[in-house]
Amino acid sequence: MDTKRLILFVIFSFSILMLWDAWQKDQHPVAPAPQVAQDKTPAAQAPKPTVNLAGALAKDSSAALQEGKRIKVRTDVMSAEIDTLGGDLRRVELLRYQDSVDKSKNLVLLDDQPKDIYIAQSGLIGSGLPTHKALFSAAETQYKLADGQTSLAVRLSWAEPSGVRVDKIYTFHKGSYVVEVSYEIVNGSNARLEPHSYFQLVRNGRPPAGDPKFISTYTGPAIYTEKDKFHKVSFSDIDKDKAAYPTQSKDGWVAMIQLYFLSAWIPPNGQAREYYAKKLGDDLYDVGTILPVGTIEPGATKSMTVSFYTGPQEQDHLSKVAPGLDLAVDYGMLTVIAAPLFWVLAWIHKAVQNWGVAIILLTVLIKAVFYPLSAKSYRSMAQMRILGPKLQKLKEQYGDDRQRLHQAMMELYKTEKVNPLGGCLPVVVQIPVFIALYWALLNSVEMRQAPFMLWINDLSAPDPFYILPIVMGLTMIIQTKLNPTPPDPIQAKVMMIMPIAFSVFFFFFPAGLVLYWVVNNTLSIAQQYYVTRSVERIKAEKGHAKT
Repeated sequence: MDTKRLILFVIFSFSILMLWDAWQKDQHPVAPAPQVAQDKTPAAQAPKPTVNLAGALAKDSSAALQEGKRIKVRTDVMSAEIDTLGGDLRRVELLRYQDSVDKSKNLVLLDDQPKDIYIAQSGLIGSGLPTHKALFSAAETQYKLADGQTSLAVRLSWAEPSGVRVDKIYTFHKGSYVVEVSYEIVNGSNARLEPHSYFQLVRNGRPPAGDPKFISTYTGPAIYTEKDKFHKVSFSDIDKDKAAYPTQSKDGWVAMIQLYFLSAWIPPNGQAREYYAKKLGDDLYDVGTILPVGTIEPGATKSMTVSFYTGPQEQDHLSKVAPGLDLAVDYGMLTVIAAPLFWVLAWIHKAVQNWGVAIILLTVLIKAVFYPLSAKSYRSMAQMRILGPKLQKLKEQYGDDRQRLHQAMMELYKTEKVNPLGGCLPVVVQIPVFIALYWALLNSVEMRQAPFMLWINDLSAPDPFYILPIVMGLTMIIQTKLNPTPPDPIQAKVMMIMPIAFSVFFFFFPAGLVLYWVVNNTLSIAQQYYVTRSVERIKAEKGHAKT
């Protein structure tokens, strides 16, 4: 396979990747609004503790959402609503992020609207203890983090005639997307209590509005443990009862992930817990964890706290919130390359304070690092370009005799000291790096609604005037002209059509990704032009010397 065919193979591979993503979305279309259905039990493979937690939870986990009174909480980074029924966190509005569709509004991450259910629930399992269906009371209905205040506690209370009292406390912090959820259990009864607690996220199976078109990104549950690492638990696997994930651990967290944002329950490490993921009804799922609270003797009090994160996938912050939480920023198999690339990109951004400029400078840096390999590839292409007329003559001479044509081509390569495979390895080595950078840019919330310059005011959205995709198509046409013309006329026509096809694809791609490809192509053109002219000049000088 010569270099030209390798490049053609890479282009076709990228096209297949895009088509595969589109097909995946087509195979998982938007489902209708959820119909209320009775719950199923948590994962059947979960180990059985001393009480039937799975059964106890299932009996009080119907998908129907009832309502009590709303408690509104406002901090400097979020506006939240807690329902007194169960003490659910029913709505979270992120004050520093705009909505993907209507930029005049703030982004609503959690919500309990019937068509977009995504809420956080928790409760206690045990005889007479409050689940997420129990009605709590609160002293106030409005809470606001005051100036100079670093934290804000919202206390909800529940009690039963036997003397058991439970307080559920939400603690919000200034400048933080981490909310601490605590239970204080006072056993005023005459019987010993051995409760368990559960913390779960409930949402529909549709990706959020405003996700990039023609690019498949993950929306769904995830479970992490130190031993088994990061596991996606897709909605389709839950539907088919094929979901595989760790069910028991003493560390880790559960989350619902979508492009740029996530919510996660994060229990303290060292405490035993069970994980589960299940389908609640038509297009409604949950993922959660169950933890033992411990024995509470009559007259005794016990408390426990679990952290809840709901906010952006800011990579430099997630790892500080919990071990492994930064893995929610999904780079796939190329994480080992993509993560360092984004670190360099973020470092450049600190200096230039513009993500678009940072993308340009990082692309220049990568091209500079790989220039020795690129130059070798371009020299091979230039030599093949010089041999183009001679190869065409051989094709005309031998016609359809493929064997004799191949032998003649090998003799020509040997005579001219040209290795047709000389440009393959340099190209192959660079492909993982550029694909990793592609995924790093695609999954970085830092690009979301980040302005570049002129008409580009959101690097995560498509170019509104399609200027960058058109420029990218032009750069691909120029690259095609610089490359040696394929002897096969069909292959030559395909190479001319590909720039147009790619431009259409990139009409729907985020502007930051297209900017990266434009800069990469422009630098490649400059490097290839320089190397090609150098090879042609040396060839011409040798020709003159012989005459």
